[in-house]
Amino acid sequence: MTGKIGVRDVQRGDFPAWKPLWQGYNAFYGRQGETALPDEITNLTWSRFFDGYEPIHALVAEQHDRKLVGLVHYLFHRSSTGLRSNCYLQDLFTVESARGQGIGRALIEEVYRRAAQAGSGRVYWQTHETNSTAMKLYDKLAEKSGFIIYRKDL
Repeated sequence: MTGKIGVRDVQRGDFPAWKPLWQGYNAFYGRQGETALPDEITNLTWSRFFDGYEPIHALVAEQHDRKLVGLVHYLFHRSSTGLRSNCYLQDLFTVESARGQGIGRALIEEVYRRAAQAGSGRVYWQTHETNSTAMKLYDKLAEKSGFIIYRKDL
């Protein structure tokens, strides 16, 4: 990664630049148009980043001109099978024009650093099975867990 990209905590004033990244992330997973997340969810998600009682955090990647080009959201939670907390990397997105420049790697590695600093014993995430481009990076940065994820939306 070049010195032209920095990773930092999201700031309240970043909302106008963060929101298009968030919308791009959601569009990638088919949540756009009629299936887009309601503004209520976007606004609540944003507010949680600044609430000290919430376990969810946000980082952004910015270019030298301070333009935001990536985001990562992560949260800490307890585990019934370990003494230390786990860190779930929930959302990761880089704008298409900036992909392949080490931004995703930098965001993941900063989550690793912060999770270790917080005393977490594990960082984990999931991606869609069709996200082959991202999986090339993930295979370099982590081990596959071997678990299949099941879910039921209620």
